[in-house]
Amino acid sequence: MFANFLTKSWRESGLRRKLGAMHEMTSSADTTRAKNGYLRVLGIDPAATGPTGYGIVETDGRHCRMLHYGALKVAPKRQKECAGAVLQDVHARVCSLIEEFSPDTMAVESVFTALNMRTALCLAEVRGVILLAAAQHSVVVYSYAPREVKASVAGYGHASKRQMQLMIRALLSMNETPEPSDAADALAVALCHLQAEQVRRRFGLPDGNSTAKPRTLRAAISSTGLTNEIRLGSTTRGGLPRILSTR
Repeated sequence: MFANFLTKSWRESGLRRKLGAMHEMTSSADTTRAKNGYLRVLGIDPAATGPTGYGIVETDGRHCRMLHYGALKVAPKRQKECAGAVLQDVHARVCSLIEEFSPDTMAVESVFTALNMRTALCLAEVRGVILLAAAQHSVVVYSYAPREVKASVAGYGHASKRQMQLMIRALLSMNETPEPSDAADALAVALCHLQAEQVRRRFGLPDGNSTAKPRTLRAAISSTGLTNEIRLGSTTRGGLPRILSTR
């Protein structure tokens, strides 16, 4: 019996050492990425009824690349099981993405104010579980309006979904057009945050929720006569796009 106790204690201590080593490796990787100027963003496009898109984009300050993207669509049969099935699955997927890719920040599309009350409430519920997952993993969240995202990525606040998909493909030098459009929208939200973060760092603006200061960002740019945009370099087809500031 004493031998069994020692064996159990040895196994538990070994497991603790292994978990501790894994945590140190993850922390070390995150620290190294931050020191090298890398920024990894998890973009999410929440949906009230359709698929919830997600995409992870990483940049070193000059080049950006897509790491992963997709969309979660809950089957009708699963939705009938319980009222909160969709919220549970969205929360679980966001948590798994955070744990797998360790994003530095999360960018989420905000609720479109022109939606009817019922749709807006459903969308707010989905956003709620997404924000909960971020809070549970200590990930900072930024929110961006749909038109803000379109204007930032496509240069036009009323760009169509097809136009957004083609722009995302070009900006991230992807071999194929991202499908479904929900996933492309999520990648667009991530790119929108990268551009906003570049402006914040350049002008020394305080770090906070982007929904509170889109006008502040634009005012800072216009007051100095400078423009900030995501622009394709000459190596778009063969290389990676660059986030550039034009003087």
